[in-house]
Amino acid sequence: MSESWSPTSWRAKPIHQAPTYPDLTKLEETEETLRNFPPLVFAGEARRLKATLAEVADGKAFLLQGGDCAESFSEFRANNIRDTFRVLLQMAVVLTYGAAMPVVKVGRMAGQFAKPRSADTETIDGVTLPSYRGDNVNGIDFTAEARVPDPERLVRSYNQSAATLNLLRAFAQGGYADLHKVHQWTLGFVEGTLQASRYQDLCSRLDETLAFMEACGLTSDTAPQIRETDFFTSHEALLLQYEQALTRVDSTSGDWYDCSAHMLWIGERTRQLDCAHVEFLRGVKNPLGFKAGPGMSADDLLRLIDRLNPDNESGRITVITRMGAEQVEAKLPGLIRAVRREGRSVVWSCDPMHANTVKAAGGYKTRPFDAILAEVRAFFAVHKAEGSHAGGVHFEMTGQDVTECVGGAQAITEDILGDRYHTACDPRLNATQSLELAFLIAEQLKDERAQVRAKARAAAR
Repeated sequence: MSESWSPTSWRAKPIHQAPTYPDLTKLEETEETLRNFPPLVFAGEARRLKATLAEVADGKAFLLQGGDCAESFSEFRANNIRDTFRVLLQMAVVLTYGAAMPVVKVGRMAGQFAKPRSADTETIDGVTLPSYRGDNVNGIDFTAEARVPDPERLVRSYNQSAATLNLLRAFAQGGYADLHKVHQWTLGFVEGTLQASRYQDLCSRLDETLAFMEACGLTSDTAPQIRETDFFTSHEALLLQYEQALTRVDSTSGDWYDCSAHMLWIGERTRQLDCAHVEFLRGVKNPLGFKAGPGMSADDLLRLIDRLNPDNESGRITVITRMGAEQVEAKLPGLIRAVRREGRSVVWSCDPMHANTVKAAGGYKTRPFDAILAEVRAFFAVHKAEGSHAGGVHFEMTGQDVTECVGGAQAITEDILGDRYHTACDPRLNATQSLELAFLIAEQLKDERAQVRAKARAAAR
């Protein structure tokens, strides 16, 4: 690196979105405790994810990244983890079958607790308190006691992340992800919907394919890829004390890895070039992402890419665009052209959630499903026009039967948002809406594949 880096060098930089802990001694003791805990993930796993993301950057795979807006302590249940995993598996099957390419599965899970906020405080009925910043910082209850940042919550979030990872690994490698079980992944409340019908039709076709493969000698026993899958974790690297405490030297390479997750990303509010979050993450070898909103210029994008990936390693950087449905076609082409012009290798992923949040009549934050679909369509259309690969989607979802985003095949309206509005922060897609999104993306990827084949045929003539 052109400048010296250490796991502590971020502490000399300006920092944004950091909670103010009243007891610094307790914070230091908690950091020391975390430093002695085992890593949550391993460097070799992060390298494997980076290699698969390099395939995405080359247009040979697709990134599916999804999960909770903010994990919570109160919703921590094995069934909730399982159901979110099931929906992601369903989406991956739809995408793989439709796109005829591998799907890299990355969960916003096992560490996605902290949330950036637009203001340090919030006021209700004339009472002003610190903002809720996620369960690993403070409590969601609107009381003075709950809103005090407490370092002990970092230990609890570590323990919950470890348990979540343990269950995810069991699901991914222990037979639950076997393609012969695709019919069993449908959640009960989704049954009977149009999306469930489309999914079951796809499963029937997949059954025929698996039967043919078995006749050829390819079974779950002879081909492990049929019965197990890779599943990686990610979160926004917001609380740098926590991230530093879980950063370790890899014994095989001598490089530093943030062992809190396989992939970390930087949010729209913390991606300042000379500030703490960029400083910290430039020194760890994990795959990294960062959010790019409509205000990001091509020059800023290139400077950030070069700061985080000076050696231009393929698979290292994922640019997660969050433009808003109405701004993608105006803002995204210039960024794609700048990256191509300078020869930078990145994965392009679409976050269609965060720039499409609105306030509903009842005071609930929601996201119109039509706007989410519109941003995804525009993202693919721009990449098609620019001749680049629309490499992934990054979204907030849950396996629970929630009513948080309006629209979709279920026709959720603002009037019923309060029926099952369970999110601790931002609205999430439910399982039915997530499947609907997957079918749309599969259609877009099939169109992209047809375009690539047509170009190849034309070149061969």
